[in-house]
Amino acid sequence: MNPDLLTKAKSLGFSDRQIAHLTGRTEDAVRAERAAMGLVPSYRLVDTCAAEFEAYTPYYYSTYDRGDDEVRPNDRKKVMILGGGPNRIGQGIEFDYCCVHAAFALKEDGFETLMVNSNPETVSTDYDTSDKLFFEPLTLEDVLHIYEREKCWGAIAQFGGQTPLNLALGLQKNGVNIIGTSPQSIEMAEDRKLFAALLNRLNIPQPENGLATHETEALAISKRLGYPVLVRPSFVLGGRAMQIVFSDAELQHYMRFAVEASPERPVLVDKFLEDAVEVDVDCIADVGNFSDPSQGTIVIGGMLEHIEFAGVHSGDAAMVLPAHTLSPQVINTIREYTHAMARELRVSGLMNVQYAVKGDTVYVLEVNPRASRTVPFVSKAIRVPLAKLAAKVMAGKTLKELGFTAEIIPAYWAVKESVFPFNKFHGQDILLSPEMRSTGEVMGLDADLGIAYAKSQIASGSPLPLKGCVFLSVSAAHKPQVVEVGKGFADLGFELAATSGTAAVLEAAGLTVRRIPKLMEGRPNAVDLLKNREIQLVVNTPSGANPRADEVKIRTTAVYTGTPIMTTLSGAKAAILGIAALRKNGYEVKSLQEYR
Repeated sequence: MNPDLLTKAKSLGFSDRQIAHLTGRTEDAVRAERAAMGLVPSYRLVDTCAAEFEAYTPYYYSTYDRGDDEVRPNDRKKVMILGGGPNRIGQGIEFDYCCVHAAFALKEDGFETLMVNSNPETVSTDYDTSDKLFFEPLTLEDVLHIYEREKCWGAIAQFGGQTPLNLALGLQKNGVNIIGTSPQSIEMAEDRKLFAALLNRLNIPQPENGLATHETEALAISKRLGYPVLVRPSFVLGGRAMQIVFSDAELQHYMRFAVEASPERPVLVDKFLEDAVEVDVDCIADVGNFSDPSQGTIVIGGMLEHIEFAGVHSGDAAMVLPAHTLSPQVINTIREYTHAMARELRVSGLMNVQYAVKGDTVYVLEVNPRASRTVPFVSKAIRVPLAKLAAKVMAGKTLKELGFTAEIIPAYWAVKESVFPFNKFHGQDILLSPEMRSTGEVMGLDADLGIAYAKSQIASGSPLPLKGCVFLSVSAAHKPQVVEVGKGFADLGFELAATSGTAAVLEAAGLTVRRIPKLMEGRPNAVDLLKNREIQLVVNTPSGANPRADEVKIRTTAVYTGTPIMTTLSGAKAAILGIAALRKNGYEVKSLQEYR
């Protein structure tokens, strides 16, 4: 490597990291060599007027080609906001919402806002969102260039999801002032050993777990914990490669083919809590703004109780705000644990916690000291712009100054339902799992929980039927609970249809059931009846980790025919509640503002 070759490589678009890899050096060494040469990018304006008029819109991109730097310097105090980059499952428009609100909030407080994002299809990259926009990749190298060129006062990494969060520690080591919760606290929450030590200090329970760097270690941990276990790689986004395993054979297959385990990237093995209720909590705190962690204010924005049992990714689960089945004792425990962790992590800004409740015991599954994908939903439900307040807290204000010091529990129900792209992928099974699959979400609001749930189903494109036939087919594990569901639908006047195993259980409870053959036993079967529009709702729970082919066919046919389908009994119970409420009262439409 020599100065001419380095200059040419940079002008051709090679990153410091690529050059380091090709020359056997470190990225820091390449950056230092470049800095010594004075080789830095210049920034040009995107010509939004196609050369017809002079362009004034402050969109910038970097280049190593010779030419003038078109960034307009000024002496204003600047804050850089790191966006989410490309939208993908697990990280999308919810985080862009938080970035946009941060830009608006900091503008109100007199800061110049700089948005760094490479995605032109987002609101954060609109011309009127921030004072300056840099269309740049979210990498350590590119972010450092902008920070140094603009002489920023601080940078926000909390609002763009996992991508900017992964840069926080590296940016801080290179002199960037990461405002809000410190990168060290974020690392404490992300690192399993540090996180377990934190919970032990606070005497907060978490599911039994272990870290495995190879297959033998994973098998030993699973033997100690007992199946089923939840396995996942470190630092995942949207639950990617996360799986519930039920046997040694499944675990061996996972360790050999699904992940690459190493001492640097161990696989996390957690005892899976079957039939536990999962709860998502979003809170805001200004503890990090004080030298004494006992000072500062912590306010819970919302407790979202999942309708599905634990095991469905929080991005896919239907949720209810406020919690609808938890006891006051459990809710108080959740509140105490949230406050304790926010103080210990010195949170300044937003924090999300995921809990599992089994009986009266509250377990902590995960803590993220950053914005979460539920922040926009909670903000709309309680009518408080949490992301805006969080940005102002990160810039130095306190919650007392901002006038938000008490938890708001709405006098109505807000139901979040997820939207899935299954009808676009022929033959894809629709079962929900720890790996996120949804591509959007909707909200249902009402003073009646059943109607709020029904509204969410209408909005997600799967309205609940008010009459007709319900097809039930559940696994052996769910047969004891299916009677309650069957009776609920029968009491509403629905005809019940089922295959032999489920039908026998329902008939033994005194219910009238239309028996239909399994797919391999004859016709007309469930798929035929779905195609003929003779079934108006399907309740089908999976038979195990590897679903049978006929189950998959029934579920996919339901999607293609637009028939509502519930793959959990808790979802089916919510449907009964919604149908009963619709039939009794119907529903009315009110604007969001009317719910204040």
